[in-house]
Amino acid sequence: MSEAAVELVSPGGQTTNPHGSVETPLAVQGVTVSYGEKPAVFSVDASIPAESMTAIIGPNGAGKSTLLKAVLGIVPRLSGSVTVFGEPFTRARHRVAYVPQRASVDWDFPTRVIDVVMMGLFRELGLLKLVRREHHKTALACLERVGMVDFAQRQIGQLSGGQQQRVFLARALAQNADLYLLDEPFAGVDAATERAIIDVLKSLKADKRTVVCVHHDLATVADYFDHVLLINVRKMAEGPVATTFTGKNLQKTYGGRLATAHIDQLNLSAA
Repeated sequence: MSEAAVELVSPGGQTTNPHGSVETPLAVQGVTVSYGEKPAVFSVDASIPAESMTAIIGPNGAGKSTLLKAVLGIVPRLSGSVTVFGEPFTRARHRVAYVPQRASVDWDFPTRVIDVVMMGLFRELGLLKLVRREHHKTALACLERVGMVDFAQRQIGQLSGGQQQRVFLARALAQNADLYLLDEPFAGVDAATERAIIDVLKSLKADKRTVVCVHHDLATVADYFDHVLLINVRKMAEGPVATTFTGKNLQKTYGGRLATAHIDQLNLSAA
């Protein structure tokens, strides 16, 4: 299954279990993924809190994107389980929206910006894909939210990298999901686009949605996120940013001079 082909749609809103507590948006237990004989992710456990913004961080090749793809079923798991709001992903996928890495998308495919956003309304459009006025209105509203409504009729391949990323975020917004999974949404974008994206993500959190991002810029973790998962093939640490995003955990995750450079840059204690 290709990343761009994943169509995930949702009615939105949180649900509670019979005891009245909010279900965990995403729980991963013992997930292992292997490419050939070498594990890319090994026995990872994680529990993403409801209505949080979570960063998945770690060095290059640590398995961050692979873990996200394993959650979505894009890559097969050798072992382990994934539940979304207390259900297997296959039963809850309509509550999840996914924004893939830009590098994984064929931007030469001839389609308009508005049509890309319409893909987020797949379930509402039905098998016949009958576009009604309200669907078009919804798509334009999502483009407005990311500052791209003036580009609705442009070909997606004519846009800059930052503009393309905004459009794919608009597609995710059209899905009206409860859980948003984004794979390096800030990679290779300009400062204005980064600010636009984080503003939208924070508004989703304020609207009681849950956001999970594979993230590479350690300098912005404390400003953008409230929960963090550190991995390097295995899970190294997980918890609130205030208590988990520490020099000690960065040293454990990144190791050596790379960790020291990050710790010094962020003015964190290595103890």
